[in-house]
Amino acid sequence: MIYLYLFITFFEIGLFGFGGGYGMLSLIQNEVVYHWHWMNTAEFTDIVAISQMTPGPVGINSATYCGYTAVMNAGYSTPMAILGSVTATFALVLPSLILMILISKMFMKYMKTPLVNSVFMGLRPAVVGLLAAATLMLMTPENFSTPSTNPWQFWISCFLFVATFIGTKFFKINPIRMIAYCAVAGLILLY
Repeated sequence: MIYLYLFITFFEIGLFGFGGGYGMLSLIQNEVVYHWHWMNTAEFTDIVAISQMTPGPVGINSATYCGYTAVMNAGYSTPMAILGSVTATFALVLPSLILMILISKMFMKYMKTPLVNSVFMGLRPAVVGLLAAATLMLMTPENFSTPSTNPWQFWISCFLFVATFIGTKFFKINPIRMIAYCAVAGLILLY
């Protein structure tokens, strides 16, 4: 039964997840952590980190790892967890595939019309909102700790967050390079 729920959940995320993988992260977290309780916030954060560091789109990678983790946490074996990965990944990609096939010819024909331009102007703020929600939902005590629990981890996490923002925004450092720098800093400073 978990496979049906995985399929429906990730199909809906794929259908309504505008803004690419990072825009989907808040939707994925809301469903797998808060709605279905397939994993906790710390596991989801690890999944996001792995998804960013592995090749491929972060949304699809997250779906793959979430499907695997959800089935493993439900007590199934590794082959069944792999089937969970396939189910979640396929369900996430399927709406985009269907929609792209259906609208590709129409989009090219009507791309310059005011109605289509208005739709895209309306979607831009929604995408920014989804990205902001993904950022805020990852700013939890599991990720940053708290000053009272572990002040060293809290301040190092805050420093890495600010350094990454400044590095990518002002110094135009490649985000992939910043992820690698933060991973190394985390290994050195937090363990």
